[in-house]
Amino acid sequence: MIAHIQGRLVEKTPTDVVIDCNGVGYHVHISLHTYSLIPNTDSIKLFTFLQIKEDAHTLFGFVEKSEREIFKLLLSVSGIGASIARTMLSSMEPKQILQAIASADVVTIQSIKGIGSKTAQRVILDLKEKVLKVYDLDEVSMPSNNTNKDEALSALEVLGFNKKLAEKVVEKIARENPDATIESIIKQALKNL
Repeated sequence: MIAHIQGRLVEKTPTDVVIDCNGVGYHVHISLHTYSLIPNTDSIKLFTFLQIKEDAHTLFGFVEKSEREIFKLLLSVSGIGASIARTMLSSMEPKQILQAIASADVVTIQSIKGIGSKTAQRVILDLKEKVLKVYDLDEVSMPSNNTNKDEALSALEVLGFNKKLAEKVVEKIARENPDATIESIIKQALKNL
């Protein structure tokens, strides 16, 4: 497994980055949480998780080790794939996910796009004990960052949402709250799509 990747940040979008390491560009998928924590500098280091499937090798990157560990925990649950785990980490802060699991809050977990009632219950059943044993819920950090509605729309498209439907929702959110950050636009859109 590739434990981390460090190099020059070449490209940055809300869903992925390209990092140049000695002339090789690595395409790394990220969550909105990681996007909000990436510094505006040339050099970047991300902790990574490499998912190997028959048809693809996909690299996921995280600014914080704790987010990577939560991602791996989520992948261990039957019915949760990398796409849904990334959507979960994009919809809610890692700390909120941990707290929802620890407190058996099915409604909060079920509010995430792609998570039904049975999957939410399975997440809690499979992970509650691990979360309570391993995590001090005060250790997970909170992000802040600003961008625009076009990037939010682009991120929603990459996450697999219908463009016209996403445009309507993002437009409405931007009208109601013109100073909204990209993360808040996407989080609100995920709840309404």
